[in-house]
Amino acid sequence: MRAAIIDEPGSTRVGDVPDPVPRERQLVVKVGATGICGTDVHIADGHFPPTPYPIVPGHEFAGEVVEVGPEVPGEWRVGDRVAVDPSLFCGYCTPCRNGHGNLCANWGATGDTVDGAFAEYVAVPSANCYRMPDEMTWQQGALVEPVSCAVHGVRQIGVEAGERFLVIGAGTMGLLVQQLLQRAGAQVTVADRNGARLPRAERLGAVAAVEDAGELEANFDAAVDCTGAAPAIETAFDKVRRGGRLLVFGVAPADARISLSPFRIYNDEIKIVGSMAVLHSFGPALDLMAMGAINSDELLTDALPLEEFGKALELMRSGAGLKVQVLPGGADA
Repeated sequence: MRAAIIDEPGSTRVGDVPDPVPRERQLVVKVGATGICGTDVHIADGHFPPTPYPIVPGHEFAGEVVEVGPEVPGEWRVGDRVAVDPSLFCGYCTPCRNGHGNLCANWGATGDTVDGAFAEYVAVPSANCYRMPDEMTWQQGALVEPVSCAVHGVRQIGVEAGERFLVIGAGTMGLLVQQLLQRAGAQVTVADRNGARLPRAERLGAVAAVEDAGELEANFDAAVDCTGAAPAIETAFDKVRRGGRLLVFGVAPADARISLSPFRIYNDEIKIVGSMAVLHSFGPALDLMAMGAINSDELLTDALPLEEFGKALELMRSGAGLKVQVLPGGADA
């Protein structure tokens, strides 16, 4: 089969690899659509430490079951349409036993630590598969994974109706977080230095959309950084009121550092929380997509064939696209 392969950091190609063979409790899925996110760029550049090389990336995907492996529960059939949670938790470390599999000591993910879905086919645990409604497209199905990350993030920060939120970053994740916060009754201001992204935030219901968050008053009940950029995190911290909250949601480089006032954290009782990937949120995310709670039309900007994986990476890297996806089966996938 054809697949995008990252042989080593900085070396990416599309080539032939063996078809996947399902192991015990696995399904083989013919991939309909796979989304590119910042993690894929980090993997391509060698900045995601858990990744071994060579690897076929791709962790945001949906497709059709074409093969059922041994010991798979009987409800799964060839032809089932599925969105797939890429999370691979060991189940026996302390975080897993405490219900925090996303913090697994042996954490892995399809497309991050084992071969993923920038390919015609991928083998996945049947337990990670969720049936898609017939009316949901492959592209919408591939969007479920980032929605599930946003669901977990919003749970981490918490939201009450009427609260004022600042979201920094109007990329895919920022706009998903915005929509979920608004659904819970929050008033959301969005900031992004790329002004071309702000009209989408406004169309999605932001009360304000600005290029420079530094010019805003420091009166927000909570702020969410969706950029992973240290200066943006510091600005978000500065804009929350006394007793406010900050969610660090964007993925920063492992060696990045920020400068925050510990006195203010103490004196103003600022709560700072993080959000790592997916945790008990994939099913709810699929339900939100199925009920139309997420406006996917505003997010899905580019769909390319598998052979143009390199171009898709560059679109993501440059910020020219929003949610860039690859269709391994072609435009009719």
